[in-house]
Amino acid sequence: MATVKPNDDPPSLNGRDLLRPQPDPDPGMAAEVDLEASRWAEIMALVELLTPDERSAPGYFLDPDWSVKDLVAHLGWWHAEARSELLQIAARMYDPHDFDIDRRNAETLAARKAEPWGLVLAQATGARAWMLEAWFGLGGRSNAANQWVRKAGAEHYGEHLDRLRAWVAELIDLRTRPRVDERDP
Repeated sequence: MATVKPNDDPPSLNGRDLLRPQPDPDPGMAAEVDLEASRWAEIMALVELLTPDERSAPGYFLDPDWSVKDLVAHLGWWHAEARSELLQIAARMYDPHDFDIDRRNAETLAARKAEPWGLVLAQATGARAWMLEAWFGLGGRSNAANQWVRKAGAEHYGEHLDRLRAWVAELIDLRTRPRVDERDP
């Protein structure tokens, strides 16, 4: 057990240092951690550019209609699912399985539709922290664990970032462009 001496600096409270596995003997894992953190930070930075109404506006995806809020709820569900799987891996009870992704996505959207933005964001960021905690707590890398973290983390974010960038730019353009007449949105 580590002890803190009076002259030791406390760990950073910015969240990044607290979520980094310590010590970090594996440079490959450090690169994965950094990629996950940087892509999550980009998603959060893009979301912060939007007004509350824009975060809930349908159009991020169509058929079914997704908003940015729906995307964040979706990512949060994947974080929670990955954490559950990582805990199974840690307990040596993991049994690889398939599930209906479209059905799970539809269930997540339906369950989170009426929830306010603040709750959706808190659930997603909390689930992400728990996922990372479970991953770092494994004490070593495994193919199954890495697959789940990629599926819920950096790789998954990468699947959504291009569309999110485009949708945020479109929403900001709609908000900031000069109106020609009253029929202009």
